[in-house]
Amino acid sequence: MTAPDPRPAPDPRPAPGPAVQGGAPPAALDEALLRELTPAVLGVLVRRGADFATAEDAVQEALLDAVRAWPADPPRDPRGWLVTAAWRRFLDVTRADTARRRREDRVDREPEPGPVPGADDTLSLYFLCAHPALSPSSAVALTLRAIGGLTTRQIARAYLVPEATMAQRISRAKRTVSGVRLDRPGDVATVLRVLYLVFNEGYSSDVDLAAEAIRLTRRLAAAVDHPEPAGLLALMLLHHARRPARTAPDGSLVPLAEQDRSRWDTAAIAEGIGILHGALARDRLGEYQAQAAIAALHADARTAEETDWPQIVEWYDELVRLTGSPVARLNRAVAVGEADGPRAGLAALAGLDPDLPRFTAVAAWLHDRAGDRADAARLYAEAAHRAPNLAERTHLTRQAARLNAEAAGSGETSPEPAAGGDS
Repeated sequence: MTAPDPRPAPDPRPAPGPAVQGGAPPAALDEALLRELTPAVLGVLVRRGADFATAEDAVQEALLDAVRAWPADPPRDPRGWLVTAAWRRFLDVTRADTARRRREDRVDREPEPGPVPGADDTLSLYFLCAHPALSPSSAVALTLRAIGGLTTRQIARAYLVPEATMAQRISRAKRTVSGVRLDRPGDVATVLRVLYLVFNEGYSSDVDLAAEAIRLTRRLAAAVDHPEPAGLLALMLLHHARRPARTAPDGSLVPLAEQDRSRWDTAAIAEGIGILHGALARDRLGEYQAQAAIAALHADARTAEETDWPQIVEWYDELVRLTGSPVARLNRAVAVGEADGPRAGLAALAGLDPDLPRFTAVAAWLHDRAGDRADAARLYAEAAHRAPNLAERTHLTRQAARLNAEAAGSGETSPEPAAGGDS
């Protein structure tokens, strides 16, 4: 077992891909196009004076209209069609609201939409959806709805909450940002954190959130003149490339050292490394570039034994310098354990808070490598009790059971499992 992969285990089922013209039903292709156009259409409505909440509702109604109409009668100008349909929906809502009569008079004087201007407000919408007044969960939900074009039902399924709960969360988020103007500068770092939160959700239900995060980050990287969005995109691609090898057919976790590297996506690795090199060449190092550099060193190694652990330790030193993150220090201890031996790794672990997520699992692994079977088995059982998901819990429980079996076979006394844990 080498460095524990910090990503949660994704569902092994393949994500639904785009439809192929000529053979597959047109609805899937239309859905992909609709999701691509959603933020641009929303931006147009907000620029024309629509409040964010009403505009977003109008866009969702227009998307439903498109799903019904486009398969039989595809428009020549999909973006223009959606803008017109959404604007009319917005006018209908405004006219029906007697409390907004003055606003109705103003919007009624607006000309019927003609050619859609070429300006793209998608970047401003990224900043709006990652507004600091929103909680991380609300920012993620609003980003997936307003920019990703997902329905409330899809987002609710992805986060395993009732649709009504997610609808309330999104409604509150929309009300929070409704008064914010699109021309105000936003914080790229906040947007990147939101996108990384989306990516870390992996795959759930009928929505591949990891793939969706990559799509949205790709658009952001193309729109922002800064190397960090490119660094995050590279990091996502390099992590996602290992996805097919992360789980066994039964759904159990496969540690990095034991993964079948022939199953890694070499095209995604090549793209990620190329993007990373371009970002690093700009000499404005950020935390996502440093994390991507670590992921690239793993991807470059043909076998686990060929991994350049000393260089990984150096990149973790950079990451700790940039962020001061306790999680980065925890992962650095793993790298030190690989580069300089488990005792050195335990020494690096000594100053960290034992309540850190996965601290106990890392401690168990280092003790395991050092030959401290009794301590390792006890810590594996404790880590299993704290595991955030079933796949991790099962993996850690099996490690504890392995060491207990070895101890029984050698005549040693097996340790008692941690309270509430599995032996």
